[in-house]
Amino acid sequence: MSNEGINKKLRPKEIENEIDERGAFVRQKNHFVTPFGEGEKDLKAQKGRYRLIWAKGCHWSNRASIVRELLGLEEAIGINLVGHSKENAAYGWEFVYNEDRMDPVLQIQFLSEAYYNADPDYTGRCTVPALVDVTTKKVVNNDYHRLTNYLETAFRPFQKENAPDLYPVELREEIDAFNDWLFPNVNNATYRMMFAQSLIAYEEAFEDFYHALDTIEERLSNNRFLFGDYVTDSDIRLFVTLARFDTHYYRNIGPIKQRVQDYKNIWDYCKDLYEIEAFKNNTYFKSFSKPIDIREGIFQPYATRFYDQIDYDKLWSTPQSRKILSKTPDEKFLRQK
Repeated sequence: MSNEGINKKLRPKEIENEIDERGAFVRQKNHFVTPFGEGEKDLKAQKGRYRLIWAKGCHWSNRASIVRELLGLEEAIGINLVGHSKENAAYGWEFVYNEDRMDPVLQIQFLSEAYYNADPDYTGRCTVPALVDVTTKKVVNNDYHRLTNYLETAFRPFQKENAPDLYPVELREEIDAFNDWLFPNVNNATYRMMFAQSLIAYEEAFEDFYHALDTIEERLSNNRFLFGDYVTDSDIRLFVTLARFDTHYYRNIGPIKQRVQDYKNIWDYCKDLYEIEAFKNNTYFKSFSKPIDIREGIFQPYATRFYDQIDYDKLWSTPQSRKILSKTPDEKFLRQK
């Protein structure tokens, strides 16, 4: 389709713009970080005002899609998926799943249009998740660090009855501290490895990642979930990275120390979470495990050879016995009072 008249720019490349002098990947800062709250300049939670844009392969945005469903915010916050087309990949996220590649509510083809509507001078990558104001067609928040917390707190009036309390007041300080540790050592460590342009930077990220997994494996030996008997915001942040490691990230990392499946506690923990419908519904294994380039010849990548043979849903649904660690074995959530 024609792109004439569309406000679009070439997508900046991480290895050209986000690598420091040591060859280490330094992720760009989020640009639209105005919080939701009661302050005069804060964003206000309103039913039907916002649309969540996310991508199947992006774990930063996958967090928000899981939380939205867990909390029953489907009627309060609209949603749509973006992806990449071969002919327009250079322009970033596109509404490839929609007719004419146009979001039916926002009437835009590229997510970048909502970014430039909000800031015509924006020069960074146009990332997901992006929360877009449907009345202005402008991105109002792309802060993946805090977006799930806003859904958990500011949007509470619109949550379903008896919704899970994923961010309990009494645990917020601990959850925030854990999430601050999780970001560099697990969530972003995979990208630190994949985008590293020096062996020193790569090895630092490698060691950070596997040391963190060892720490988490030990933590989960006595806890069903990261903070005990109930799923919290932190579990969602960890799950979305782990779900992509054996299926996608490993291809760009090089020799790996261990697979997620090789950690007894972590692997069973992942499967325990995958039993929850909101996790299963928002985890598109076949999409992000799909081979990027299919080469001809004798030697083909593992993902190419076995793509049609691996049943991820069956694999992630094999039995586990994590409930024995819980005082409430049949209840995975602390419910709102």
